[in-house]
Amino acid sequence: MANVQVILKEQIKGLGAEADVVRVKRGYARNFLVPQGKAYDTTPGNLRHLNHLKALRAERESKEVQEAEKLAAKLKKLKLKLTLQTGQAGKAFGSITTIDIAKAVLESAAKIELDRHQIQLEKPIKNTGSFEVPVKLHAEVSCFLKLTVTAAGAEESAEEAGEE
Repeated sequence: MANVQVILKEQIKGLGAEADVVRVKRGYARNFLVPQGKAYDTTPGNLRHLNHLKALRAERESKEVQEAEKLAAKLKKLKLKLTLQTGQAGKAFGSITTIDIAKAVLESAAKIELDRHQIQLEKPIKNTGSFEVPVKLHAEVSCFLKLTVTAAGAEESAEEAGEE
Protein backbone atom coordinates (compact mmCIF):
# COMPACT_ATOMS: atom_id res chain seq x y z
CA MET A 1 0.00 0.00 0.00
CA ALA A 2 1.25 3.43 -0.86
CA ASN A 3 1.28 6.27 1.63
CA VAL A 4 0.30 9.85 0.82
CA GLN A 5 0.70 13.13 2.66
CA VAL A 6 -2.33 15.14 3.69
CA ILE A 7 -2.83 18.39 5.60
CA LEU A 8 -5.29 18.01 8.49
CA LYS A 9 -8.09 20.59 8.77
CA GLU A 10 -9.06 19.60 12.31
CA GLN A 11 -7.74 17.65 15.25
CA ILE A 12 -8.02 13.88 14.78
CA LYS A 13 -7.28 11.72 17.78
CA GLY A 14 -4.30 9.46 17.22
CA LEU A 15 -3.28 11.23 14.01
CA GLY A 16 -2.59 14.91 14.72
CA ALA A 17 -3.96 18.41 15.09
CA GLU A 18 -5.01 20.92 12.46
CA ALA A 19 -2.22 22.19 10.19
CA ASP A 20 -0.19 19.00 10.65
CA VAL A 21 1.16 17.34 7.51
CA VAL A 22 0.85 13.59 8.10
CA ARG A 23 1.48 10.43 6.10
CA VAL A 24 -1.49 8.06 5.87
CA LYS A 25 -2.52 5.16 3.67
CA ARG A 26 -3.85 6.26 0.30
CA GLY A 27 -7.23 4.59 0.83
CA TYR A 28 -7.74 6.23 4.24
CA ALA A 29 -7.06 9.64 2.71
CA ARG A 30 -9.11 9.07 -0.45
CA ASN A 31 -12.10 7.34 1.16
CA PHE A 32 -12.38 9.01 4.56
CA LEU A 33 -10.26 12.07 5.34
CA VAL A 34 -10.73 14.11 2.15
CA PRO A 35 -14.46 13.33 1.51
CA GLN A 36 -15.34 14.03 5.16
CA GLY A 37 -13.59 17.41 4.95
CA LYS A 38 -11.06 16.47 7.62
CA ALA A 39 -7.98 16.88 5.40
CA TYR A 40 -6.63 18.47 2.20
CA ASP A 41 -4.44 16.87 -0.42
CA THR A 42 -0.88 18.14 -0.21
CA THR A 43 -0.59 20.48 -3.19
CA PRO A 44 1.47 23.67 -3.56
CA GLY A 45 -1.67 25.81 -3.17
CA ASN A 46 -2.76 23.97 -0.05
CA LEU A 47 0.72 24.26 1.44
CA ARG A 48 0.40 28.05 1.14
CA HIS A 49 -2.93 27.79 3.01
CA LEU A 50 -1.07 26.01 5.81
CA ASN A 51 -0.10 29.29 7.54
CA HIS A 52 -3.77 30.19 8.01
CA LEU A 53 -4.46 26.80 9.57
CA LYS A 54 -1.48 27.20 11.91
CA ALA A 55 -2.85 30.56 13.09
CA LEU A 56 -6.24 28.96 13.83
CA ARG A 57 -4.51 26.15 15.73
CA ALA A 58 -2.49 28.60 17.84
CA GLU A 59 -5.66 30.54 18.68
CA ARG A 60 -7.54 27.38 19.69
CA GLU A 61 -4.66 26.11 21.82
CA SER A 62 -4.30 29.43 23.65
CA LYS A 63 -8.04 29.42 24.44
CA GLU A 64 -7.79 25.86 25.77
CA VAL A 65 -4.86 26.80 28.02
CA GLN A 66 -6.69 29.87 29.37
CA GLU A 67 -9.82 27.82 30.13
CA ALA A 68 -7.73 25.14 31.84
CA GLU A 69 -5.99 27.76 34.00
CA LYS A 70 -9.36 29.21 35.09
CA LEU A 71 -10.58 25.72 35.93
CA ALA A 72 -7.37 25.00 37.87
CA ALA A 73 -7.89 28.13 39.97
CA LYS A 74 -11.41 26.97 40.87
CA LEU A 75 -10.23 23.44 41.68
CA LYS A 76 -7.43 24.71 43.96
CA LYS A 77 -10.04 26.49 46.12
CA LEU A 78 -12.29 23.44 46.30
CA LYS A 79 -12.13 21.13 49.35
CA LEU A 80 -14.01 17.86 49.03
CA LYS A 81 -15.18 15.56 51.80
CA LEU A 82 -15.91 11.94 50.93
CA THR A 83 -16.92 9.04 53.15
CA LEU A 84 -15.45 5.58 52.95
CA GLN A 85 -17.53 2.60 54.04
CA THR A 86 -15.75 0.75 56.85
CA GLY A 87 -16.58 -2.16 59.09
CA GLN A 88 -16.38 -2.57 62.87
CA ALA A 89 -12.65 -3.28 62.87
CA GLY A 90 -12.01 -0.19 60.72
CA LYS A 91 -11.39 -2.26 57.60
CA ALA A 92 -12.52 -0.53 54.42
CA PHE A 93 -15.30 -1.95 52.24
CA GLY A 94 -14.42 -0.74 48.78
CA SER A 95 -12.41 2.34 47.90
CA ILE A 96 -12.60 5.86 46.53
CA THR A 97 -11.78 5.93 42.82
CA THR A 98 -11.45 8.59 40.15
CA ILE A 99 -15.13 8.12 39.30
CA ASP A 100 -16.14 8.94 42.89
CA ILE A 101 -13.93 12.03 42.92
CA ALA A 102 -15.33 13.25 39.58
CA LYS A 103 -18.91 12.81 40.89
CA ALA A 104 -18.04 14.70 44.07
CA VAL A 105 -16.58 17.62 42.09
CA LEU A 106 -19.71 17.75 39.92
CA GLU A 107 -22.04 17.63 42.94
CA SER A 108 -20.04 20.27 44.85
CA ALA A 109 -20.89 23.97 44.87
CA ALA A 110 -18.44 24.56 41.98
CA LYS A 111 -20.39 22.21 39.63
CA ILE A 112 -17.26 21.47 37.57
CA GLU A 113 -17.45 18.52 35.20
CA LEU A 114 -14.17 16.58 35.09
CA ASP A 115 -13.34 13.55 33.02
CA ARG A 116 -12.19 10.72 35.28
CA HIS A 117 -9.08 10.31 33.13
CA GLN A 118 -7.96 13.84 34.06
CA ILE A 119 -7.69 12.78 37.71
CA GLN A 120 -4.22 11.28 38.16
CA LEU A 121 -4.84 8.86 41.04
CA GLU A 122 -2.14 6.16 41.18
CA LYS A 123 -4.32 3.67 43.06
CA PRO A 124 -7.75 3.86 44.72
CA ILE A 125 -7.89 5.43 48.18
CA LYS A 126 -8.59 2.75 50.80
CA ASN A 127 -7.92 4.65 54.03
CA THR A 128 -9.07 7.79 55.79
CA GLY A 129 -7.20 11.08 55.99
CA SER A 130 -6.36 14.12 53.90
CA PHE A 131 -5.09 13.76 50.37
CA GLU A 132 -3.93 15.99 47.54
CA VAL A 133 -4.96 14.39 44.27
CA PRO A 134 -3.23 15.64 41.09
CA VAL A 135 -5.52 16.69 38.23
CA LYS A 136 -4.16 17.19 34.72
CA LEU A 137 -6.47 19.59 32.89
CA HIS A 138 -4.26 20.22 29.86
CA ALA A 139 -0.83 19.17 28.67
CA GLU A 140 0.55 22.39 30.17
CA VAL A 141 -1.84 22.89 33.11
CA SER A 142 -2.26 20.72 36.19
CA CYS A 143 -3.30 21.31 39.80
CA PHE A 144 -3.99 19.51 43.07
CA LEU A 145 -7.44 18.80 44.49
CA LYS A 146 -7.76 18.73 48.29
CA LEU A 147 -9.70 15.71 49.50
CA THR A 148 -10.67 14.62 53.01
CA VAL A 149 -11.77 11.02 53.49
CA THR A 150 -13.73 10.05 56.61
CA ALA A 151 -14.99 6.64 57.72
CA ALA A 152 -18.75 6.03 57.59
CA GLY A 153 -18.67 2.71 59.45
CA ALA A 154 -16.83 4.16 62.48
CA GLU A 155 -19.65 6.62 63.22
CA GLU A 156 -22.29 3.88 63.00
CA SER A 157 -20.35 1.47 65.23
CA ALA A 158 -19.87 4.23 67.85
CA GLU A 159 -23.64 4.86 67.88
CA GLU A 160 -24.36 1.12 68.27
CA ALA A 161 -21.89 0.87 71.20
CA GLY A 162 -23.63 3.80 72.91
CA GLU A 163 -27.06 2.14 72.65
CA GLU A 164 -25.96 -1.07 74.41
